[in-house]
Amino acid sequence: MSDFDRNPAVQQGYAVDRAAIDQGLRAHMIGVYNYMASGVALTGALAWITFQFSVVTNEAGAIVGLTSLGQTLFQGPIMWVLVLAPLGLVFFLSFRIHKLQASTARLLFFVYAGLLGVALASIFMVYTHASIARVFFIAAASFGALSLYGYTTKRDLSGMGSFLFMGLIGIILAMIVNLFLQSSALEWTISVIGVLIFAGLTAYDTQQIKEYYDPMDDGTVAGRKIIMGALRLYLDFINMFLFLLQLFGDRR
Repeated sequence: MSDFDRNPAVQQGYAVDRAAIDQGLRAHMIGVYNYMASGVALTGALAWITFQFSVVTNEAGAIVGLTSLGQTLFQGPIMWVLVLAPLGLVFFLSFRIHKLQASTARLLFFVYAGLLGVALASIFMVYTHASIARVFFIAAASFGALSLYGYTTKRDLSGMGSFLFMGLIGIILAMIVNLFLQSSALEWTISVIGVLIFAGLTAYDTQQIKEYYDPMDDGTVAGRKIIMGALRLYLDFINMFLFLLQLFGDRR
């Protein structure tokens, strides 16, 4: 048996298989990151465009009012559609992904990113443009480092999952409570904890996406996994950015 194990042809065949798997994994992860980045770009572009068409500014650039579009989007019942529709799409994608065609999942992902972009136009009304750009690059650098760690580490991060999920439920409940309390101290605490939770989720989700890769998947299954991976990382990045913005953004 030991002579068989040392057979050069067998060893070469294993190396070829390993190389093919590694190449497939790299292609899978590149697909995830490409869709995730495209979703972020779409969200940012639509947020900026919606802001431009929603506000009235004076010569100094200060916001002095809302256009009819701005009033419709941010002061009427449509505002609740913008809040609830993206949430509904996330749940729909999460629970129905195994029954969707890859093309349908991809379309819903970009619809979600677009709707969230329109909803996030409001951040340009609250924070200065310079601070939004600064915090975005901080979030992007942090996300990149954390995702790289999740991809390369040999440490099993699966134990973090339940802890991070409980923390996520906790900050959601705290945010609901703070809608009534309007406590600046609680808001600051939520933002700090939120950054830590989504930092951990970035590394955890990256490792999970890597481990879910299977070279035996057909095109449909692989496409679904890429879209769900992109959605998970997209949510990690957007939420980390928003919590960082609450901490370090300069208000108008």
